[in-house]
Amino acid sequence: MAEILVLVDHVDGEVKKVTFELLTLARAYGDAAAVWVGPGYEGAKDKLAEYGAGKVYVAADEELTSYVVAPKVELLAQLVADKSPAAVFVAATGEGKEIAGRLAVRTESGVLTDVVGLQEGFVGEHSIFGGAIVTHAKVTKGTPIIAVRPNSAAAEASPSTPEEEQVSVTLSDAAKGARVVEKVVQEKGERPELTEAAIVVSGGRGVGGADNFKLIEELADSLGAAVGASRAATDAGWYPHTFQVGQTGKTVSPQLYIAVGISGAIQHRAGMQTSKTIVAINKDAEAPIFELVDYGVVGDLFQVAPQLTEEINKRK
Repeated sequence: MAEILVLVDHVDGEVKKVTFELLTLARAYGDAAAVWVGPGYEGAKDKLAEYGAGKVYVAADEELTSYVVAPKVELLAQLVADKSPAAVFVAATGEGKEIAGRLAVRTESGVLTDVVGLQEGFVGEHSIFGGAIVTHAKVTKGTPIIAVRPNSAAAEASPSTPEEEQVSVTLSDAAKGARVVEKVVQEKGERPELTEAAIVVSGGRGVGGADNFKLIEELADSLGAAVGASRAATDAGWYPHTFQVGQTGKTVSPQLYIAVGISGAIQHRAGMQTSKTIVAINKDAEAPIFELVDYGVVGDLFQVAPQLTEEINKRK
């Protein structure tokens, strides 16, 4: 089977979950070959082996992470030319999609972004127009460059003993046009990062105020979930905008999405429509959110959410 290159998404050697999802997808359609860029590989190689990387191309030169995305693009373009992979998979994050676009131009190939499903022949599935329409697309020229949305596939371990190959690239002057001069580490709480979480609990206008978001946080913590919020809640100042889920916020695709006090406006649905299982709690039986849920609870969130939290904690 032909190789599928998977760009490892990591921060200082800590591999993000989406990489394991990409390796799982790659194994289904070819031989998964991870591409590591920057320092920190020694501390992460066991994880890549655990999730089935058959080969790892290691470009450990710290210079490659001293600039913005261009060095990664040049490295991947060189690997595409030298190794003739069947496809290249990257995470559909802000950086990942920029890399995908640049790489497609560099290799004169087609690119698919925000893919939420993949079929034989690298046919990508997309959810568009706020999730109202599902489309399928296929690259017809060059090497398929595919940016896959986090949580679109379940990561499945498949232990391997990957072959390692050290690689390098001579950066062009253009690739050195924007240097990273400072990195600031964002403080992280105990909850998972919103776009990577397997479970997300979001609160909306029905929560009624900032103080009441404690109910959402308690339910999320009982499940080990991330906390999200609707645009109405963040615009009202009840929760930080960085946690907004929706068309103008973050797009999530967890295994379980619980919408509490959210009506289900098209703007919000655009950010969570592709969740695998959707549960809604709302006192309005006619709320649009009930049109797309797998399970719906018509009731007062101030009664239902605490009872749900209590019951989950009992079962731990």
